[in-house]
Amino acid sequence: MKLQRKNRRALALGAFAVSGALALTACGSDDTGSNGGGNTTATADASNIKCDDASGQLLADGSSAQKNAIDAWVKQFTAACKNIQINYKGGGSGAGVTAFTQGQVAFAGSDSALDEEEITASKQVCKGGQGIDLPMVGGPIAVGYNVPGVDKLVLDAKTIAQIFNDKIKNWNDPAIAKLNPDAKLPDLKIQAFHRSDESGTTDNFTKYLIATAKADWPYEGGKAWQAKGGQSASGSTGVAAQVKQTSGAISYMELSYAKDAIKAAQINTGAAAPVEATTENASKMVAAAKRVGEGKDMALELDYATKAEGAYPITLVTYEIVCDKGNKAETLPATKAFLRYIASEDGQKVLAENDYAPMPEEIISEVRTTIEGLS
Repeated sequence: MKLQRKNRRALALGAFAVSGALALTACGSDDTGSNGGGNTTATADASNIKCDDASGQLLADGSSAQKNAIDAWVKQFTAACKNIQINYKGGGSGAGVTAFTQGQVAFAGSDSALDEEEITASKQVCKGGQGIDLPMVGGPIAVGYNVPGVDKLVLDAKTIAQIFNDKIKNWNDPAIAKLNPDAKLPDLKIQAFHRSDESGTTDNFTKYLIATAKADWPYEGGKAWQAKGGQSASGSTGVAAQVKQTSGAISYMELSYAKDAIKAAQINTGAAAPVEATTENASKMVAAAKRVGEGKDMALELDYATKAEGAYPITLVTYEIVCDKGNKAETLPATKAFLRYIASEDGQKVLAENDYAPMPEEIISEVRTTIEGLS
């Protein structure tokens, strides 16, 4: 999906301020709909979370890429704000945007900024205003694989495109072998999985292929998967589960889902060395992003074809989508309280604890100001 904004306003971003090593503890499931996939600190510092005497239930839906972050945030926030319940479905960016433009949720999560058509639709729900994109979560999209005996794998855009376009069918294909001369690649069929739901992760993944391997990826891109062949599963959780249990499998997923039997490929971008999927390397890629949103909208444009040293190119930014004006009176106080927390220093620290990248200070500070002005 291409962002079309008039009078685009470019704003180079600084590198993410990613925290150093942090003590992690497993986050169990809770009654908010958590899948227990993320990690979080043992206890919330309730004194730093302002509930504003808000109460009630917040319904939200959208990006499954940020689901582990949302689960960790919800656990901390509701421990302090016991009168607020948050139900985030994580049904995918497409489902979230649809739910938002139909007035079904207080806010939505999307790995793709609203396009012009979606902004127009949001004006029917945001009386006197419109939906805006607030960048809240960053991180790499891992190309996760499960190939016995292959602990390190290098791929480039052309090879990835041919794998997911059903042109390269076996793991010992000469194109893969050329990129991995020291690997013992098995004579094993490639099982490529893609998202069955409309997904911002799909949108960003295919934007990378369009920008870097157009000849091998002749599709328009967008939230819906367009290539033929392969197998599908719903959500980041779904594709990750398929890769874990399927020998020879490969898919794309947010880094926090690339666990256990899943390993993440390094990407040959044309830089001096292949780039690993880490939050730090995603930060280097996003450092060159430009702001293209107007007014209070903070949509960003990423350079998927970057060749900067150590910059991981398959990276997404997840936005929380909310009305700038015209939010429902019964949910506005709780919405602002939750968004205020996740944009806070403590909230952004949770991201680094869960394999996500916090937003750079110059961006998140403006997000905080925008949240306070929501009405």
